[in-house]
Amino acid sequence: MGVVDQLASELLSYYLEEHPKEARTIVNKVILAATARHAARKARELVQRKGVLGGAGLPGKLADCSESDPSLCEIYLVEGDSAGGTAKQGRDRKFQAILPLRGKILNVEKAMAYKIFDSEEIKNMFTALGVTIGTEEDTKALNLEKLRYHKIIIITDADVDGSHIATLILTFFFRYMKELIENGYVYIATPPLYLIKKGTKQEYCWTEEERIRIIAEYSGNGKESGVHLQRYKGLGEMNAEQLWSTTMDPQFRTLRQVTIENGTEADRIFSMLMGDDVPPRREFIEKNAKYANIDA
Repeated sequence: MGVVDQLASELLSYYLEEHPKEARTIVNKVILAATARHAARKARELVQRKGVLGGAGLPGKLADCSESDPSLCEIYLVEGDSAGGTAKQGRDRKFQAILPLRGKILNVEKAMAYKIFDSEEIKNMFTALGVTIGTEEDTKALNLEKLRYHKIIIITDADVDGSHIATLILTFFFRYMKELIENGYVYIATPPLYLIKKGTKQEYCWTEEERIRIIAEYSGNGKESGVHLQRYKGLGEMNAEQLWSTTMDPQFRTLRQVTIENGTEADRIFSMLMGDDVPPRREFIEKNAKYANIDA
């Protein structure tokens, strides 16, 4: 091996001396990789230090619950400050915590590690949940011993942007907190799409089929006279009482638990949908989209 190493080193030296442009490119990539590793390590250490500080280190936007038993606690990851404010007003403070997330979080499928751990929204999720991540040499990626909630509920607007935000959060969980999904801690809330009223009667609808059926029932003679239809495109369009009764009340809400049936296939799907390769993503969307304009 010594002879091979010596010959390879000499040939590489000759090549780099004769091709300075390529040599600079290689050196710059090495420097960038080293800088990224150093920054990621510093960011990871910061996340871990903040995670063990207890209440003093929790994100400022987090509205925590009073219950201390993680098995009885749940946290809502809410899209935006406006909806977060409504959720804070409507929640049960004993066991429900609210963490508003500003806009669309970083797409971790494309971002470098140091940018991921330096993202304020991602750091907030780490510290709010109370979990820590291992070092580069540690084979155990996530430490759940101090997980503060056993229900982590993603709640976003019922539109295209909301679906995109939920997908970005799920991408982050799958790549950096897969253990949360594997242990059954991750859920998606399902706010209603419509509120239908006629006189003193009203009913929420979660699907198009429900909307058609309820309108037909309220119409009676087939005419929609007197029937008022409200389409909820954003959580902010509901008041605190409505959000509680439809989406947060454990007696009436519908939560979809996130599971991984096939890890290899899930890895492929996340890479295809959230990565840099556009043609496979376009083909997938064209084959699976139910409507040409799903936000109509």
